[in-house]
Amino acid sequence: MSNNDALRRIPSIEQLVAAIQQDERFTGLHHEVVVHLLQQATQQIRQALLSSASNEDGLQTSTALFQKIIEVASVEKEKLLRPSLRKAINATGVVLHTNLGRAPLSERARSEVLAVMEGYSTLEYDVAEGRRGERYSHVAQRLEELTGAESALVVNNNAAAVMLTLAGLAKGREVIVSRGELVEIGGSFRIPDVIRQNGAILVEVGTTNKTHIADYEAAITANTAIILKVHTSNFAIVGFTSQPTAGQLCDLARDKGLISINDVGSGTLLPVLIAGHREPTVQECIADGFDLVTFSGDKLLGAGQAGIIVGNKKHINLLKREPLLRAIRIDKLSLAALEGTLIDYATGRAEELIPGWSMLSITEQELMAKAEKLLSQLVPLEATGWILKKVPTLSLAGGGSLPAVELRGYGIEIVPAGMSIAKLERHLRACQVPIICLIRDDAVIFDLRCLRPGDDRIICAELIRIAGGTAK
Repeated sequence: MSNNDALRRIPSIEQLVAAIQQDERFTGLHHEVVVHLLQQATQQIRQALLSSASNEDGLQTSTALFQKIIEVASVEKEKLLRPSLRKAINATGVVLHTNLGRAPLSERARSEVLAVMEGYSTLEYDVAEGRRGERYSHVAQRLEELTGAESALVVNNNAAAVMLTLAGLAKGREVIVSRGELVEIGGSFRIPDVIRQNGAILVEVGTTNKTHIADYEAAITANTAIILKVHTSNFAIVGFTSQPTAGQLCDLARDKGLISINDVGSGTLLPVLIAGHREPTVQECIADGFDLVTFSGDKLLGAGQAGIIVGNKKHINLLKREPLLRAIRIDKLSLAALEGTLIDYATGRAEELIPGWSMLSITEQELMAKAEKLLSQLVPLEATGWILKKVPTLSLAGGGSLPAVELRGYGIEIVPAGMSIAKLERHLRACQVPIICLIRDDAVIFDLRCLRPGDDRIICAELIRIAGGTAK
């Protein structure tokens, strides 16, 4: 049968609909959706026949055409119902992987989000007083207790937190920043642009590698509002360098009647000392005397996306009246995740309860044991000619945290048989739960630092499936 004959034998949509009445693959779909899927599938088959010189698809009979169209419609249905934003397995070793959603939530944070999702909530309702409340009150007191600050405010991310402080406290006035701290972070978010965008006037002082307290003092005018310190979260300047101490900046601001702000980026509430690198805690920044400290919720803190501002109550009350706040306010699900995470800190067990902290603190010995266990589970692959071995790895904290600090660990290196490294990596990304790994030295690497419970079973099952030739 020629392609033209096959085209004439394509069944009508009505016939196709009748044929799949009892097909479980299409249950739960409205009639109009089923019709649309069948139309899509029919059009795909028609195009395939028109573009082919001969009937190479084995569609010689009406029955074959029926089956092929319904198969294609079933595939399209799966695409329709599969979310683009879904669980993925992070086998890169980067703990706060920005592209993979940064910090995984703790069990408590997840349960708080689920509880708020299931119905109504006390988002802006004061239960004790029986009247309208303030959404920020759910976490403000907890943040004050954890950081030692007078007051706290949360918005939807740290970029918004910086924007709000500048818009509310420095519009039309000068903001002094060291040239060594005029950073650009992901998405071309540049501190100079942020300052100007919010109506403030940028005043650069010092040089890229050296800035002295005298540089700040010399730049102060009657129109100066803020001395801003910015954490160089995603890079490090080493060698012949110097910056004023936090105490010097705060003392100068206080003496001159200015506001001191420290944007610590990936703020931490716990001491961090990894590979000789130490991060200042938010509590230390408050104790140093900064009027305001801004930081992220979804990095070292370990919550969902949020921007947190803690510090002087007078300044934060001004920010609450800034019109921009409504445009950047935090939503109820992120707020629930943040409160659940802060409760974990309140227990004193944050390092074991919050996944990000567990991943950062896991030892090389523990990772070696995980690698040996996974390697033993993958023994069937060796029979197919695949080469597997345990290898040392180096990874990063990620998310603009702990710049230049490498985390030592272990992983599994795989060289497949019968396919290229690139093809294996594509198959892994195409899994129902995408597996994101590394390619290094003509091999695929699975760094085990960030695997969640059950991820190893998924990795094994998918690799064995791929090696068996069942991957599409």
